[in-house]
Amino acid sequence: QVQLVESGGGLVQAGGSLRLSCAASGRSFSSYPMGWFRQAPGKERDFVAAISWSGNTPYYADSVKGRFTISRDNAKNAMYLQMNSLKPEDTAVYYCARGQGLRLTTRYDYNVWGQGTQVTVSA
Repeated sequence: QVQLVESGGGLVQAGGSLRLSCAASGRSFSSYPMGWFRQAPGKERDFVAAISWSGNTPYYADSVKGRFTISRDNAKNAMYLQMNSLKPEDTAVYYCARGQGLRLTTRYDYNVWGQGTQVTVSA
């Protein structure tokens, strides 16, 4: 079974950029849709972005549209989230996940999760 590990989080100033990576171990996830979620302290785990198995159908939460870009490299068993124009409200633990169906916008649509990586954006 695939295991997912996020990396690339850190502390940045507002307006800065970060690129998160999600690396898979075990079996390839090339045939599965993938997504990014984030969870701030005391908040629910919220949808950020999702991408189809082909990489040609990205979806974004309204709060990140135009600033974040999701991508994947199936040959490397990797997924990425390029985050630009970061805002303090983007501060959260970011999780990558593997989807299991057609709906990809809630946490219940995913069945494999990484451990998360912290993103902190200072004002």
